[in-house]
Amino acid sequence: MEFGGLQRTYLLHAPSASPAGLVINLHGAGMTGGEQAAVTNYDAVGDRHGFAVVYPDGIDFSWADGRGASVPDRTGVDDVGFLVALAEQISRDYGIDPGRVYATGMSAGGFMASRLACDRADVVAAIAPVAGTLGSGVPCAPSRPVSVLEVHGTADPVVPFNGGPMLGRGGASDVVSAPELARRWEVIDGCPGAPVPDGSGVNGPGVQRVTATGCAGGTSVSLVQIDGGGHTWPGSRSSLPIEQVGMTSSAFDASAASGQFFADHGR
Repeated sequence: MEFGGLQRTYLLHAPSASPAGLVINLHGAGMTGGEQAAVTNYDAVGDRHGFAVVYPDGIDFSWADGRGASVPDRTGVDDVGFLVALAEQISRDYGIDPGRVYATGMSAGGFMASRLACDRADVVAAIAPVAGTLGSGVPCAPSRPVSVLEVHGTADPVVPFNGGPMLGRGGASDVVSAPELARRWEVIDGCPGAPVPDGSGVNGPGVQRVTATGCAGGTSVSLVQIDGGGHTWPGSRSSLPIEQVGMTSSAFDASAASGQFFADHGR
């Protein structure tokens, strides 16, 4: 599709003529939408829940996620506008309920999913960033509550679990920690109490999940901490050397968990 004077491309998986929702699945820096589809195996998640899944391609294999550490950020690409237009077009073509649009992503894609929720909470009901948080200087004043599932490894060598300076493909930036991202959303969503250990049975060895429930608009905020986990998509098979990205947990399936989270958190 054409948007902002640029030709934008994407892959779309639609398991039925009338999908139950739409998941925007965003690749990491240096990747493509097709590679994100392969790494996350999210077509199977779409089939399980009746979701359409779209895998957009970022300009220069990255996103304008607000950190200023990518070509699209530095050249003024409007990726928030592009993703909104894409979601609206697919929702219109397939008759998808506007309260059933969600976003997930890996690394830079996780940062982009967070920015999308901050800027256009009217469009996404829930997000699930994996190995990505939010730039420290990126404003976040959403128009309405959004459910959040943040998945992050404590030994991530690229996007530090505890936040601070990081150096990615596009350059240096400063990011909030995974626990701080969850806390910010708990405040935004008006969650009434502290998060408690999740009792859903999805936790495996080395996986800690805490969830704040009873938040405004039926939202919830979950933080999944992968002890010793690296800069990877838990439950996948990373094609990068372990020396470069760290360990990939097999005790938690980020695709299955986010798919269920989305199914439980429509508007």
